[in-house]
Amino acid sequence: MRIAILEDDVALAGLVEMTLAEAGHSCEVFGDGQVLTRALHRTTYDLLILDWNVPGMTGLAIIEWTRGNLEVPPPALMLTSRSAEEDIVAGLSAGADDYVIKPVAPAVLKARVNALVRRAYPSTSPMVEQFGPYKFDTRADTVELEGQPVALTAKEFALALLLFRNMHRALSRAYIFEALWGRNPDLPTRTLDAHISNIRTKLNLRPGNGFKLVPIYAYGYRLEALAA
Repeated sequence: MRIAILEDDVALAGLVEMTLAEAGHSCEVFGDGQVLTRALHRTTYDLLILDWNVPGMTGLAIIEWTRGNLEVPPPALMLTSRSAEEDIVAGLSAGADDYVIKPVAPAVLKARVNALVRRAYPSTSPMVEQFGPYKFDTRADTVELEGQPVALTAKEFALALLLFRNMHRALSRAYIFEALWGRNPDLPTRTLDAHISNIRTKLNLRPGNGFKLVPIYAYGYRLEALAA
C-alpha cells in the first residue's frame, strides 16, 4: 500500500513511517496539510494517516477536502492526541475510517492499518478475475478476451490487472511506476506510455468492449467501465 502520513512531529512521523515500512507499506511523510493536498493533485495514495493539529490545514479539513475534490477519496485514519469523546465523534462523522489516539504501540498501529486496508480493499479471487469480456488468470499471468487468449508481457499483464482492479479510480504515473517497477525506477517517462499504448491495442480497450482507458493530463490514467 502507498500511504501518506500527515504529522508535523518529525520524530513521531519517522516512527510511524518505519513501523509501516516494516509491514511492507510505502510511505511518504508530510508536515503541512496544504503540501499534502498539492501532492494529492499529483499522485495516488491508498491510505491517509492524519494528525489533527498540523500547519496549513488540519487533518479533519483534509478528509473533507478529499471528499470534495477527489473522485475516489482514499480511506483515512486519524492518528491524534485529541481523545475527548466529541473529538472522536467529530473525526468519524467527518469521514475518518478509523480513529487512533496517541501514543499508540507500533504493533497496534500495524494491526489497525492492516484491518483498515482489508476493509477498504477486500481481496478478490486469487486465481481468476472476470471483468466483462476480460478474464485474468493470476496463476498463469494470462488474460482472455471473450475466450480468446491475448499475448501480454509480464509487465503489460500487471499493468492491465492494476487498472482493472482500480476501475474508475485515477492512478497517478508515480503510483503506477511504483506498483510495476518499484520506487524511483531509473526509466524514461515514455516507458509507461508505451505499455499503456500496448495494452490499449492488445486488449482492444474500446467502448464496443465496454471499457475506456482515459489519460488524465499531468496526472496519469483511469480505466472506465461504460454503461451498457
